[in-house]
Amino acid sequence: MIGAIKDILLQISAACSFLFLIQWWVDRGLVARKKGSFPDNQTFLVLACALSLMLCSLLSTTLFGIAYLNLGMIPAYIGILYGTVRSGILLSIFLLVCNIFIAEPAGISNMILNSGILLYPLLFGLAKPFKKGTVVEKIGMLWMVLCPNMLFIALVPIIGGKNIYEAHSGESLLITLYLFFSIALGGIFVYFVEMVWSSWRAKIHMESISDNFQWESEKLQQITNVVPLSIMSLDDHGVVTDLNDCMLGMARMHYPNLKREDIIGKPVREFFNGSADVDAYMRVRDNIQHKRRSHERMIHGTRIYQIYSAPLMHKNSGLTSGVVLIAQDITDEVKLRSELDHVERLSLVGQMAAGITHEIRNPMAVVRGFLQLMREKSSDDLDSYYQIVLEELDRANSIINDFLSLAQSRISDKEKVLLHRVIEEVSPLLWADANLRGQSVELKLNASIHELELNVREIKQLILNLGRNGMEAMGSKGILTLETHSTQEQVELIVRDRGIGMSDSQREKLFSPFFTTKREGTGLGLSLCLSIVERHNGKITVDSVEGEGTVFTISFPLVKDEYSEAMLAD
Repeated sequence: MIGAIKDILLQISAACSFLFLIQWWVDRGLVARKKGSFPDNQTFLVLACALSLMLCSLLSTTLFGIAYLNLGMIPAYIGILYGTVRSGILLSIFLLVCNIFIAEPAGISNMILNSGILLYPLLFGLAKPFKKGTVVEKIGMLWMVLCPNMLFIALVPIIGGKNIYEAHSGESLLITLYLFFSIALGGIFVYFVEMVWSSWRAKIHMESISDNFQWESEKLQQITNVVPLSIMSLDDHGVVTDLNDCMLGMARMHYPNLKREDIIGKPVREFFNGSADVDAYMRVRDNIQHKRRSHERMIHGTRIYQIYSAPLMHKNSGLTSGVVLIAQDITDEVKLRSELDHVERLSLVGQMAAGITHEIRNPMAVVRGFLQLMREKSSDDLDSYYQIVLEELDRANSIINDFLSLAQSRISDKEKVLLHRVIEEVSPLLWADANLRGQSVELKLNASIHELELNVREIKQLILNLGRNGMEAMGSKGILTLETHSTQEQVELIVRDRGIGMSDSQREKLFSPFFTTKREGTGLGLSLCLSIVERHNGKITVDSVEGEGTVFTISFPLVKDEYSEAMLAD
């Protein structure tokens, strides 16, 4: 009796071996995830069942020489029902081979009845609905095959002329319990496989939720890092829980060596360090403590910030849990507004000055006329004095004209004209000035230049101002060069001299009104040139090296139709 019980326990252990292999397979995370069924790689399940079948066949025997003891059909049937058609056929063939060559007792009748070959059509017919059924349905389908199989095992000794109930009562009871326990064991095995599959599926679902949550958190963090606002979250006690890159960069403006780890987990008040506006800080602190929505302007060091605060609330419960702070650096905006106010005041002053200078010219013209009359009636000894006064009046009138040209903001009248024609009309005046100074003028004009929309009078004034400045910067035998270039987008006028050049500090202030390096200059010439170029939507650049000379480059853009014609010509 004890030996029979040991044989039954060995069979149960061998039959259970495939369950341990499946559990190990799942715990190691080796299950493939292709179709979402258990296992996706059914080869391992079939192999595990085949190994359990072989162990059961090697340990197979008969109870008291009457009933066939081999539980290998249970993992075999489970493997056939869970596996594919091809793997099921291979596993059924392996079951027959084990019954023929390994299992005891031998014989054709034993092989046919003990292997359950007669139930294979039913087994393969149940395989497809088995995979779609619930746990209870799967257990029932397995029992539909195991019950007849256990009946065949009970018929084998009867066919051999032995009745199990002719044995002693204890032996017959053990054999009967073995038959019924085998059927129950099959249900237990199916339930265990389904539980392993359910736990694995739940694990995969939780991993998917965790991955989605982590991705959403990373995405939210990336979004907050991209937003050009400094964002920081605090808990109920004012301790920093998180911040974005913009907030970290803003903090480093005041504490250069600060790291993210140095901020998170610390009270936010530690980072004001007494350098913030005390009143504004106290208001922000009260708003945080009372979890109120607010916005305050705070001065911290040399920077000005707009601080927004709002409580964080749970959607379901409505309870607050922390505060979010949004800081915006408005220092540049405040400065810009201040500068705009200053510019508006300067513009008003400029308009007033332009009106005053315009009115001054009228009495100056009267004074000049009466001086000329007085000169005609005075003796010749006073001519030199009258000449000095008249020249100074003309010089003052010239300064007024330059100032009025600089102050005017009206759109100048333009006409389509070649820049070369304007240069050729101005060149005799430049040659005359150059001859008086012992200098020369060189023209390098591009033949394929395009027409431009220009105000001829203003462009002449531009060329004369730049040319005469270049001459005044050169000594005798100096060469002033006027050069033109044309591209598909713009026409360039280059004025080059070989004079003394300028320093970097002089070049920075070059176009500022009333800045001059000449002894008798007004400082309005280059400012007027810049105003003319801007009215023509152009650009003017300066390249100067001390001791070598200066190059002014003026770029005039081609209008749309001119650009199209240039493209067609090319």
